[in-house]
Amino acid sequence: MPRGQKSKLNARERRHRARNYAQASEGAEETVVATEESSPKSCGTSEMPEKKSVSTVTVDLFSISDDSFIDLEDAEDLFRDYHTISHQDILTQKVFVLVQILLKNYKTKQLTTIEDMMQVIDEEEMDDFPEILRKAAERLADVFAVELREVESSRRVYDLISKLKLPNNGRVRAGQGFPKTGFLMTVLGIIFMNGNCAGEEDIWRTLRSMGIYSGKKHQIFGEPRKLITQNFVKLKYVECRQVANSKPPRYEFLWGPKAYAETNKMAILKFVAKVNEISPSYFKDLYKEALKDDQGKNQGNHNVSSAIHLKDRAFSFVMCPRLAFSNVEV
Repeated sequence: MPRGQKSKLNARERRHRARNYAQASEGAEETVVATEESSPKSCGTSEMPEKKSVSTVTVDLFSISDDSFIDLEDAEDLFRDYHTISHQDILTQKVFVLVQILLKNYKTKQLTTIEDMMQVIDEEEMDDFPEILRKAAERLADVFAVELREVESSRRVYDLISKLKLPNNGRVRAGQGFPKTGFLMTVLGIIFMNGNCAGEEDIWRTLRSMGIYSGKKHQIFGEPRKLITQNFVKLKYVECRQVANSKPPRYEFLWGPKAYAETNKMAILKFVAKVNEISPSYFKDLYKEALKDDQGKNQGNHNVSSAIHLKDRAFSFVMCPRLAFSNVEV
């Protein structure tokens, strides 16, 4: 079929689905409220849980770039032609595409309408839409630390809101771009898991395991060393200081005053645990410290003992969060 005729047919199908947006809107509103009010799930065990593979769609954390976005027309062909894959796998892939739509609109500072979302939802999947949206919102919160919120109820328009009060709604610098909040929370997690004061070698060792390298431009963050040592330090989320008597000079990182003001150790621990799909209580000593901090018992004493349990410290070196759609259960 000629591409022009094919485009007209696809456009007609999308318009037909858009007519059903009122039904989806109601489910979307309930889903967004439920997602914002829900707390991270706990595994209730000290063991690393076994991961269940539902689909082969797996994307590394922070790996989404302009080149990785699926063209919606191609996505429709993908879903239409894969007759042999299960309904579960189709829904999992639609979560993935919906995440891409929301992130792409965030990057270009555009709001997302319910009609935008319905571009990848077929009529037979209307009942599944609230669950697809909930899973997409959870993945965005887990990885990028942004919340999906309805910002214009009259038009059913949504936006992604940074969980921390970073400038430009989590972009840090003016202009277009992806959210940096999840990366900041990851850095704060590395600092916390290294006794509240992490050497630069500890920071980069962990980030390297996530495919983020000092001096190498990242497709989402730009140059990560500049982002940490200049932007986060200037914004007072991170403190960088030279190690005493170090020759050549070595540096270590601590939480800055804005980090203490806008988040706490338990929130950061839950973020790290949720991405790694384990319970926060897996980190026994860190969990106890976070509880005390959360209850205000450590106020005025941010540099708590660095005698972290060996298991906790070792885990920080292999911590490699992933945006794993292979583990999405829709």
